[in-house]
Amino acid sequence: MSNKERCGYVAIIGRPNVGKSTLLNHLIGQKISITSHKPQTTRHRLLGIKTENECQIIYVDTPGIHLHQANAMNRYLNRAATSSIEGVDLVVWLVESLHWTKEDEFVLKTLSQYSVPVILCVNKIDQINDKNRLLPYLQDIASKYKFTDIFPISASKGLNLPELEQKIIDLLPTNIHVFPEDQLTDRNERFLAAEIIREKLLKRLNAEIPYRLTVQIETFTEKHIGAIIWIERQTQKSIIIGAKGNVLKAVGEMARKDIEIMLERKIFLELWVKVKQGWCDDERALQQLGYVE
Repeated sequence: MSNKERCGYVAIIGRPNVGKSTLLNHLIGQKISITSHKPQTTRHRLLGIKTENECQIIYVDTPGIHLHQANAMNRYLNRAATSSIEGVDLVVWLVESLHWTKEDEFVLKTLSQYSVPVILCVNKIDQINDKNRLLPYLQDIASKYKFTDIFPISASKGLNLPELEQKIIDLLPTNIHVFPEDQLTDRNERFLAAEIIREKLLKRLNAEIPYRLTVQIETFTEKHIGAIIWIERQTQKSIIIGAKGNVLKAVGEMARKDIEIMLERKIFLELWVKVKQGWCDDERALQQLGYVE
């Protein structure tokens, strides 16, 4: 090991829908975590690995930490997010500029239970018309916790991300690299294909249906991928399929194109919609569908 070699785990945390996966994708320089404007898009802990020269940053993308734990899925998401803080070298906490919520307070309370350096990132500064409003907001948040540093950023536009990354590198411990330099994530292609399909469903569907579905890969071969879209109620099935199958067909087309880009080969994608009554509030069903910590 070179005495200059650095490597460490960096957890990206925050309440739902604040831009954690968007930030990860920009820092890595490639899309490995799905995104949408809907909360609960990220359901699984996922590593994004960036190796440059003698530095390897292992980012941990996490589900949003939220107050409501009404069902087994909500409780799983919170456990997956909070347990990701344990054992990391650094936390990057994302909040939204000018919007402080009860869920942010809950994240703050959670963080206070750990002794780990925390960088605060105030996201979506590109959406502020009156920049004079930002300084009082930053001063107020700075008084809530002893942060290692505070960065106003835009994850979607890339504003201040090089400066953030340099600060992260400066805080990495001297250590040997954990992963090969060309590895981008700890997740396999089967998992990523299921996530791509779920992303397209999230972007196409409205109301509560995206939160009541999950995707399970049944077949994964060189040329053929078959996936089941599990839902909770029979009434949701016709909505996902659409008139004459138009919704499912559109989702399949969009997903197939992205999966082909990822795999760098042509595939045939087949989708089925099936009902598993009440799976969101069934611990055993969650484990069977891959929601395992």
